Order: sequence, then C-alpha cells, then structure tokens
Amino acid sequence: MDAQLDDEALESTLAESLADLSPDTKTVSEDEFVEVVGGALEAVGGTLLFKMCVQNQGEGQHVAAASVGDGGNRQFLLLTLPTGGGPLKVETASRSSNPVAGIAAAYAGLMDVFKAAA
Repeated sequence: MDAQLDDEALESTLAESLADLSPDTKTVSEDEFVEVVGGALEAVGGTLLFKMCVQNQGEGQHVAAASVGDGGNRQFLLLTLPTGGGPLKVETASRSSNPVAGIAAAYAGLMDVFKAAA
C-alpha cells in the first residue's frame, strides 16, 4: 500500500474527528490544547509522545507529537494549534514542514529504548 495514501487517509480521518474539538476561545491554554489533542488521538487510537509551545513564523503555537499504530505500521503525527486560537491542524510527520516533525520519530525511538531497558 502506498505510504502517501496512508498518510492522507490518516490525516483525513483525524480532520473529520476534529470538527467539534477546536476551542472557541481567543487564547488557547496548554490545558485546552491537551484536551483537544487527547480527543483527536482517542479517535484514532493514538498515543501522545510530547507537547511544547513554540514560535513558528512569528506566531505562538502549541505543538504535540503523537504516534498511531506500532512496529512497522507506526506512523507519527504532528498536531498544531495557534496559541491565539484557530483550527487544530493535524498532519503526518512525514508530510509536515514544521521543524518539530523531525523530532517525533527520534523521540519515540528513544522511548522504545528506555522501555526495553526498564
């Protein structure tokens, strides 16, 4: 199966599940972001890897990295939400131009090593 199609299908599924989850407030707190991301990941059986707040092109953004699936079928997602409010954007890390996207797979690999060593 084509990985590009898989990425698009995953992004589409998440986009549909997000319609009612974006906060209506003008400023989005970290707690609100975590709640929205949790709802999105629950819809696809994903796991939150990490979250942070960054400046991207002069705009504050909440960013979360997540994984869906496991083993060779694992895909990494990047979820972003402007701190000033707006829609939650979800994209696969492989298709994202956000600099944080490159960290997702490395972080997950590191966590796998820690779990194996524990």
